[in-house]
Amino acid sequence: MPDEKSPNGKNGKSVGLVERVTTGVKEDLESLKTDLPAKAKEQMEILSKPTKTQVFTSIFRHKHDDTPRNRALGVLSNVFLHLHPAKINRDAVRYSYTWGMGGITFYLFIVLTLTGVMLMFYYHPSKVQAFRDVLYLEHDVPYGKLLRNMHRWAAHLMVIAVELHMFRVFLTGSYKKPREFNWNVGVILLVLTLLLSFTGYLLPDDQLGFWAVTVGTNMARATPGLGNEGPFAPSFITPYNDVRFGLLGGSIVDANALLRSYIWHCIGIPIIASIFMILHFWRVRKDGGISGPAAVVLDSEVKEAKK
Repeated sequence: MPDEKSPNGKNGKSVGLVERVTTGVKEDLESLKTDLPAKAKEQMEILSKPTKTQVFTSIFRHKHDDTPRNRALGVLSNVFLHLHPAKINRDAVRYSYTWGMGGITFYLFIVLTLTGVMLMFYYHPSKVQAFRDVLYLEHDVPYGKLLRNMHRWAAHLMVIAVELHMFRVFLTGSYKKPREFNWNVGVILLVLTLLLSFTGYLLPDDQLGFWAVTVGTNMARATPGLGNEGPFAPSFITPYNDVRFGLLGGSIVDANALLRSYIWHCIGIPIIASIFMILHFWRVRKDGGISGPAAVVLDSEVKEAKK
């Protein structure tokens, strides 16, 4: 028998496990009754001020309400809040000047991504099934023809929008110092856009796509240094290891070419293009924003000289 000083005994009697658990639960309930209102009040205060939460401060590192400097740093150090420059020339963002082609191109890329993902649910990249899937999509899937046409026309419009965007940049001299690097990034994005359109041509596996890819890959034979018929081609470059063979996965437009086009079109090129688009947008901000005409003063802003 435990003595009176034993923690398990009281007045010479041992305390059972059930009694100890019951006592502990009662104590926890009493403490919960006293602490619950305080904790609830604390949580309500946190919810009423989301900018004070740990989640918010882990995303936005600088506070927004302490000093003007911290408020500025909170914007300038965040890519979402400072996607565009803090100050821009008012006349440089007029649609009559920019044509809005950069934003339209990005919007079309988003449309193509969403419609492309939905099209992947109904498509198999195989010679037996590819064309049947296209027919099934157009004639049996609800709104399938609309979905395919949205993807197809958005692709055509994206090519046009990229070319018009570069044409505008060239006309306004936006490729000049200090924007030379971003101009080169834009040229890479143009090439990636054309490759996206080209690889998507073969996916329906119809006669149009077959002959388009046949002609395009035959032209790749003349690639300098990479095609077996091109200039500066090393002696070890043959029709069986040149760039055309790599694009097709063989010597003819067959199942391997269809599978490679599908992977490049749906995974490879979109990932590469997304990286370059992020770089492109970032450089626009770092280079001082969209280049524009010299600042002008509107007639309504001209103040009369004091006499």
